[in-house]
Amino acid sequence: MIKVLLVDDQTLVRQGIHSLLSLSDKVEVVAQASDGQEAINAINLAANGGIDIVLMDIRMPNLNGIETLNKLKEMQCTIPVIMLTTFDDHESVMKALQAGAKGYLLKDVSLETLVEAIQTVNAGNTLIQPAITERLIQGLQGVKGEFESSEMPEALSNRETEILRLLAAGCSNREMAESLFKSEGTIKNQVSSILSKLGVRDRTRAVLKAIELGII
Repeated sequence: MIKVLLVDDQTLVRQGIHSLLSLSDKVEVVAQASDGQEAINAINLAANGGIDIVLMDIRMPNLNGIETLNKLKEMQCTIPVIMLTTFDDHESVMKALQAGAKGYLLKDVSLETLVEAIQTVNAGNTLIQPAITERLIQGLQGVKGEFESSEMPEALSNRETEILRLLAAGCSNREMAESLFKSEGTIKNQVSSILSKLGVRDRTRAVLKAIELGII
């Protein structure tokens, strides 16, 4: 069971997500919090593997989701955080990702998608719901991203550009392999090549930088 800390200032929303996750045999909500400070307190209390994933609302009083992410970073906390929100503006997505969020989902997500997202992030990957990625691409056209350099040291191949577009659509390695008739190992190697060429450390930042450079 993946152990989850659920953070949302709205009691009904928190109870609803808790009830939804209770239907899964793969995820267990082990703690709840109504704001960022309560979340930090819960994380401090649940040391030594007590929490695997944090599901956190981005908009909360006292200490919002982005501020909480920054404080967790200062604490050198390595627990992955998935942001949950009813808002899908690209600025919030950018700020959350820059603060270290590993996932970003809308609150109307289905149980299946939510559990899959938790499993994906728990496995060490980054995930943005495809519906948000589409709006992010539209909203960031022409917006300068916060990268060390806007220059790409080495051009991407046509296949790598194709893979980037699939990444932006939220496809997994398996889905890309099936779509491109390649092995998952080949896709994984090509993704690593893309990250290296773009000078970024994960898939989400690869998509964001590709948007900034006008590649996708």
